[in-house]
Amino acid sequence: MPIPADVLIANRDTFRNALLDWYRANRRRLPWREEPSLYKTVVSEFMLQQTQVKTMLPYFARWLEALPNFKVLAAAEETQVVKLWEGLGYYSRARNLHRLARAIVALPEPPRAPEAWRELPGIGPYSAAAITSITFSAPIAVVDGNVVRILSRLVADSTPYRDSTAAAKSLGPLADALLNSGSPGDHNQAMMELGATVCHRKNPLCTVCPVLNLCAGRRSGEPEAYPRLAAKIIESRTVFRAWCRRDSDGAVLLHRTASSARRLAGQHELPSAEHLGLSPAALEKSGALLKTKKRGITRYAFTEPIHALPAQKVSAPLADGLVWVEPTQLESVLMSGPHRRWVRELLAE
Repeated sequence: MPIPADVLIANRDTFRNALLDWYRANRRRLPWREEPSLYKTVVSEFMLQQTQVKTMLPYFARWLEALPNFKVLAAAEETQVVKLWEGLGYYSRARNLHRLARAIVALPEPPRAPEAWRELPGIGPYSAAAITSITFSAPIAVVDGNVVRILSRLVADSTPYRDSTAAAKSLGPLADALLNSGSPGDHNQAMMELGATVCHRKNPLCTVCPVLNLCAGRRSGEPEAYPRLAAKIIESRTVFRAWCRRDSDGAVLLHRTASSARRLAGQHELPSAEHLGLSPAALEKSGALLKTKKRGITRYAFTEPIHALPAQKVSAPLADGLVWVEPTQLESVLMSGPHRRWVRELLAE
């Protein structure tokens, strides 16, 4: 049976203490927590958008070694910034972080209020709350997907939501009411930690949850039923790609995204049939099917067959965006993680 939010709020001291005790005893030892700084917190928040902790940890270490503070990041060339980000995807995050560093070093000192942070490049309500509560103890609750899941289960919220953003907006007042204003940074990190390590989307570890006794979702026997988010509509797409090497020097034919395409600017990828001015059928007939790759990007499920293409079938001069990249230069050019893996696999074979 649902617990009304006001009943949970009436027991908020019990909730706060249990949550904070659990976090301080069980939190993961992460580099931005062990030796905290504003810069580390900001970089970690940007990297953790759309990326799991275990994936981003080596990127975080590499980034801090090359760009240890806002001043160095602000002075860096965009090509270096994006190259260091390579493999994390969503490159607009890297460019926004670069712009943010330049904005911060232009100020007398970094702002401390979440409202001021929202005026800075790449900062939304979630990032502003996380950064200022963790670094400056601003009394503001963070509501991300993990927190939505916890709150909706605590009160067995049966409201059908369009998406996680709509749920976060609705559950924001409850998050604010439960916030431990004495330790807002640790409280917010504890909520996110609980969602990441215990209150999983599937198969939550309810028996080790520090707030189990306050959770209506657990009492219902169906904690996985919350939150009630509309199913995502996934659209399937097929992109035919070519693997082509020049006979004279082994150079690989790639397509470089134009600088006007800001989100993917400067990235290299295996050329598609469209890039080559070919129909998918013509590319299929050009040579053997080498691999078929599948991946998901936002609401799309891509199937990408890769066909061999003889170099003599590539028109000269090259169409816009097509470039030959010699093997010794492949590691230095910018590529998405999947395309780099595919190129390495094909070269090895």
